[in-house]
Amino acid sequence: MFSQTAEYALRALTFLAQRFPDPQTTAVIAEHTQVPAGYLSKVLQQLGRASLVHAARGKYGGWELARTPQRTTILEIMNVVDPIRRIRTCPLRLDAHAGSLCPLHEKMDRALEQIENSFSSTTLSDLLDVPGLPVPLCNSVAGCVEVVR
Repeated sequence: MFSQTAEYALRALTFLAQRFPDPQTTAVIAEHTQVPAGYLSKVLQQLGRASLVHAARGKYGGWELARTPQRTTILEIMNVVDPIRRIRTCPLRLDAHAGSLCPLHEKMDRALEQIENSFSSTTLSDLLDVPGLPVPLCNSVAGCVEVVR
């Protein structure tokens, strides 16, 4: 349902949220998120053009979130790389469906609406603070506790 680009973007920004506010190089992000570095670079540039991340130059530079993890929603990230495409008109362009969606497409659109609502109310910070569940991108809690904020 979601593109690989969306998955990669969410992994990268979750990783940056775990290490906020410290910048991370593309190589480090790629290694920890298991995203090919060349592709990740393109995704990060796309997110940068949307002002969700920015590149910090210099010896200790790299990519960093443009604002706090508490203020960055999953929907904002998705809208940059793979927007949720709601069904507003009949995908088959049937004349009989010009005024409203058929039950099939209405149901599909409502499911998309629920996803959109869930993503709009979920921040990167929310993904990191779920008691009893594994920490995103970490194989063991002991190896990640020191980086999660």
